[in-house]
Amino acid sequence: MVKSLVAVCVSACLLLSLSACTQDKDANTMLAGDTTEPARTLRIAAAANLSDVLPHIIDSYQADNSSSAQNVSSISDIEVTYASSGKLYAQIKAGAPYDIFLSANQAFPAKLADENLVSVINEDNKLTKPFTYTRGQLALYSVTKPLNDFTPTSLGDVFTSADFTQDSKVAIANPNLAPYGASAKAYLQSQNTYDKLNAQKSLIQSENIGQAFQYAHTGSVDYGFVAQSQLVAIKAKPEQFITLLPASYPAILQDGIIINNNTVSAADFTDYLRSKAGQQHFLQAGYLAVQ
Repeated sequence: MVKSLVAVCVSACLLLSLSACTQDKDANTMLAGDTTEPARTLRIAAAANLSDVLPHIIDSYQADNSSSAQNVSSISDIEVTYASSGKLYAQIKAGAPYDIFLSANQAFPAKLADENLVSVINEDNKLTKPFTYTRGQLALYSVTKPLNDFTPTSLGDVFTSADFTQDSKVAIANPNLAPYGASAKAYLQSQNTYDKLNAQKSLIQSENIGQAFQYAHTGSVDYGFVAQSQLVAIKAKPEQFITLLPASYPAILQDGIIINNNTVSAADFTDYLRSKAGQQHFLQAGYLAVQ
């Protein structure tokens, strides 16, 4: 009887040990195979001109991710803050907790990368290199003055025509903060009209390209230099705008940079921006293709 009891005890112990080993092995296997990061919110600082196209890209990205068997990003939500590139740059410098910065030019991401390279001590905190994700187009827009008598090559004549008076106003984004504003200023300077318009107080400076569009769209000003993408979004009538020739102003190459390079989701999303699917969204929204 004692021998039988001992045998039963030994067998029970062996079974418990085997079960524990199996559970440990299974747990270790799960840990080894689980390469996804915990679900988190991805925070993006985006130039104001992206407010029409970026929501569509995010929707497509999340839809593709939810149906993918190899979803490694584990993003629970994506929060976007839209503002002028200069303002977002200042926020990031002040410590705003963004994961990605999508600028309307190349200068601000490059400055962040250069400043980070000089100041950072920990290798893990170094920013990745900036990347180009799209190229913007500039257009002149008016809801009060038809533009169908002008062409892209004769656009400069708008500001010397009979319709343009001393009281006419032209909205332009702040050239010091907004890349679209800087390109608009460069275009007017190439037409030898910037100083004249500035002297007669015809130029109304807005904080960003979104505000410049609102001024023109509501008729608060007679004309506005806006992003072509904004006009595509509202399906503007042909007589309401003229798209400037890309060669007539400095190229609006828009760069981004990953601020928090410790998250897989940031890299995954920026890869999608530059993918064929992401670029198709930009093309349909009025941007120019980038390689």
